[in-house]
Amino acid sequence: MAELRIQGLSKHFGAHTVLRGIDLTVASGSLVAILGPSGSGKTTLLRLLCGFERADGGSIALNGRIVSSAADHVPPEQRRIGYVPQEGALFPHLSVAENIVFGLPRQERRARHRVQELLELVGLSADYANRPPQQLSGGQQQRVALARALAPSPALVLLDEPFSALDAALRAETREAVADALSAAGATAVLVTHDQSEALSMGHQVAVLWDGRLVQVASPEQLYRQPANPELARFIGDAVLLPGVAGNGQVQCALGTLALMGGMPQGPVQVLLRPEQIRLLPLSGASEARARVLEVIFYGHDACVRLRTGGVSPIELTARVPGHSSPVPGQEVALAIEGSVAAFA
Repeated sequence: MAELRIQGLSKHFGAHTVLRGIDLTVASGSLVAILGPSGSGKTTLLRLLCGFERADGGSIALNGRIVSSAADHVPPEQRRIGYVPQEGALFPHLSVAENIVFGLPRQERRARHRVQELLELVGLSADYANRPPQQLSGGQQQRVALARALAPSPALVLLDEPFSALDAALRAETREAVADALSAAGATAVLVTHDQSEALSMGHQVAVLWDGRLVQVASPEQLYRQPANPELARFIGDAVLLPGVAGNGQVQCALGTLALMGGMPQGPVQVLLRPEQIRLLPLSGASEARARVLEVIFYGHDACVRLRTGGVSPIELTARVPGHSSPVPGQEVALAIEGSVAAFA
């Protein structure tokens, strides 16, 4: 597989600029998730990587070979890129094996080159080879689509929201199988998604595309715990934002004195904490932060608890607690914060 390097990439349609100076490097053998809301430019970026569109500026290089620049545009069929679409897009009149070898040279198609190996790689047994796609579940079809993308040993694999049509349980199972297959193949991959949990669980790095710009590229943990701005914090997951004053590695806010992550701003700030950091405890003293439970939304394994603090300036916030220990509406509880928090100037 190969390193992907994007430098200064831009694209516009008429007067509308879709991508603005995109810089991104995907290391050989790694998976980068491109995360962004609808209309952020994800599909256009994918089409530029595939070669379906010409860029208006910047360059794309695969393993040091320029495939797109002001002077060069390598056609899609010469880029050695595997593509997994949203819904598999298998040919219904061909068997699983024939779908997998479809893009190979004629001699390799006839020999069903690597079919058994690829089926095993994506977690399917060899007896699936002669089945028609109609006899497969949605998750199995996506695995076959990945096997087809890997069959020509591409330099890069692109995954275009490949799990969006699957139900929640099947999505998680298929996601894990695809991630394992890509890792086993040593594939360099780019996953495009608007699903935060998908990006955080699959990507070695996550690149957030927002209004045509990459606003942050980071590991999943850093992106979740230290997003670049409050808007991104809300997009990545549930966020509790409170006013506070930071100094000497701590921040004072309505929930008390909290430990601040290193490198955070000083002075007046917005404090970011995640709902799962808020612990609900029995009342024990007059000095502790307190709140009253307004609502409990029960999910089974956990529950979201909406709270209102007391005092002259009450605030509402949401905590996430284990389902077996969720409180009841009207209950008064003490609040404690686990771990350090981030802050925005």
